Amino acid sequence: MAEMYDLIESPELESPTLILGLDGWIDAGFAAANALGTILEDLDTMTVAVFDTDALLDHRSRRPIMHLLDGINTGLTWPSIELRAGADADGHDVLFLVGAEPDHRWRAFSEAVVNLAHHFGADTVLGLGAYPAPSPHTRPTRLVATATDPDMAHRIGSVGGRVDVPAGVHAAIERHSADEGLPATGLWAQVPHYAAGMPYPDGALALIEGLRTYGGLHFPLGSLVEDSRSTRTRLDELVSNSDEHIAMVRQLEQQADALGDAGNEPLPTGDDLAAELEQFLRDQE
Repeated sequence: MAEMYDLIESPELESPTLILGLDGWIDAGFAAANALGTILEDLDTMTVAVFDTDALLDHRSRRPIMHLLDGINTGLTWPSIELRAGADADGHDVLFLVGAEPDHRWRAFSEAVVNLAHHFGADTVLGLGAYPAPSPHTRPTRLVATATDPDMAHRIGSVGGRVDVPAGVHAAIERHSADEGLPATGLWAQVPHYAAGMPYPDGALALIEGLRTYGGLHFPLGSLVEDSRSTRTRLDELVSNSDEHIAMVRQLEQQADALGDAGNEPLPTGDDLAAELEQFLRDQE
């Protein structure tokens, strides 16, 4: 799969964690993008591999940006897919897969990503995502897992029963990782369905906290704590203007509190979550 990417640098890394942060798929409240942006904002990273986006992307759906100066075309900025290397606050090596989700050749792309992970000695894969859920903004954001290991799924929590939903390329990479002996887990923030179309910093906070709790990685939080407080205040004000919305949030609070009282048990079946997800995808279209 080397023809799919150029290996730019090959630093010696010690058991890095591969974090999947490609954009273009479900990201309710922009939580995953916000988490990754916060992590990378002040982090020194080097690009170790660059993927061939001419082969992987449909440039009609992700068009390059043309730069004009007094009517002169001075160049284009093309969408990219890169693998970067860095380290967390404690010096643990990390790989970041960033850029646009491919439009083509998902199987070959997943194989190439896993080959690179093995090349750099990665010992685990963690993906970041967020989806709309029947959750209230007045309670901490819950994380659930799409894991390839039952123990990890139970440790984080998961949606009970069978749920069939469209998949992003992260899922393909996670599955191929497991097939090649590399543990992989998707961390998903459950964003309140009524806040899924606006920035929801608490979802980003939950994802970064998840990287700490389940990956042993420590990253700065930037302005997310203050942004989360401001968003909470804004949502409180919006909800208070409608008796219907007040009743809805109270019902969601009761459900969330009941789940909390149940301890670390699997979450309810996914019918409601699948319905919220399908509506979210229709809204994006």
